[in-house]
Amino acid sequence: MMRSFFFAARLAWRQLLADKAKLAAAIMGVLFACLLVFMQLGFRDSLSTSAASAPIKMQADIFLMHKQTEAMWRPVQFRRALLMRALGHPDVASVHSLYMGLAGFKNIDTRQKRTLMVYAFDPEANLMNLPEVIAQRDVLKLKDRVLFDRASRPEFGPVADQLASGRNITEINNYKVTIAGTYLMGTSFAADGNVITSDQNFMRIFKGRSLEDIDLGFVRLRDPARVDQVKADLQALLGEEVVVLTYPELIAFEQAYWENSAPIGFIFGMGVIMGLVVGMVIVYQILFTDISNNLSQFATLKAMGYTHGYLVKVVFASAAYLAVLGFVPGFLLSLYLYDLAERNIFIPFPMPPGKILMVFSLILGMCFAAGTLAMRKLKAANPADMF
Repeated sequence: MMRSFFFAARLAWRQLLADKAKLAAAIMGVLFACLLVFMQLGFRDSLSTSAASAPIKMQADIFLMHKQTEAMWRPVQFRRALLMRALGHPDVASVHSLYMGLAGFKNIDTRQKRTLMVYAFDPEANLMNLPEVIAQRDVLKLKDRVLFDRASRPEFGPVADQLASGRNITEINNYKVTIAGTYLMGTSFAADGNVITSDQNFMRIFKGRSLEDIDLGFVRLRDPARVDQVKADLQALLGEEVVVLTYPELIAFEQAYWENSAPIGFIFGMGVIMGLVVGMVIVYQILFTDISNNLSQFATLKAMGYTHGYLVKVVFASAAYLAVLGFVPGFLLSLYLYDLAERNIFIPFPMPPGKILMVFSLILGMCFAAGTLAMRKLKAANPADMF
């Protein structure tokens, strides 16, 4: 069995090398499909990772949000009184309010404005698991002080350098603020930058907002192990106006919006499918042409006693060679493009081993599917046609 496969693989390799132009074309087709799949999956994964950049830093056992909120970057406010009602549960230790809003941030140098996300809360509550923010919580208590996310896009200006030189006065929402420090969190597809400030400062920046209308409620429990029971109790207590979520559910909620609800998630999925279809068509054409050009040789092999199954192995071996030869350069080029994308759009592009294995499996399956379609031509290899 192994010897038969070895000879089939060697024959397939010789046939591929017989026409180097077609071999190069097939490799380029597989490389293109591999590259397209890697990049589409990369954008999809970066979308998911960036979507969770803020929720994953939040510190609470249970979260409350309005039922009409689609995603954290476009929240619907609800009354703070609902959050305070949660204190009536014996397992609830404390509750806190988070305020969010998109606002224009003025670049100190260019005076151009660009939209970022503003997060605000009571500095003593430590709602974000960000050591730099916790260390600077006393600064946030001062009037009109904000902290700027160093991972924000460069269009906001070299804020850290400006801060070091004492140039730290700017405007958010046309309101003058002082950048008191920086921290590191990360951007997302919804916002190019982030700022954290106190709830009192937030009300000055966003005129018309009230402390009584909150965007996200934080609930901390005396015993986190009872989170599921308390969640069910709070949902029944607070009614249908708010949705009660655990920490993992909050992260999944935000990621699900971008992956399923937002059009961009669907686009990335379609990109993967189209890349595989295009690659399969190219490989099919190459394999079909190769079989057609060598039909007499296949007929000779049948006349010599080789079975149709052996010829099938030759075709599958050719498909496997094309998958490997196209995947290796496609993977290496994808690594470079991932790094290039991270450095230019400031959003992480993860390349875990699971993704590498999945893409190789998809490419191999694509080539085998093309080989299966091309294999129909083998039936025309009739030894009787040689005489």
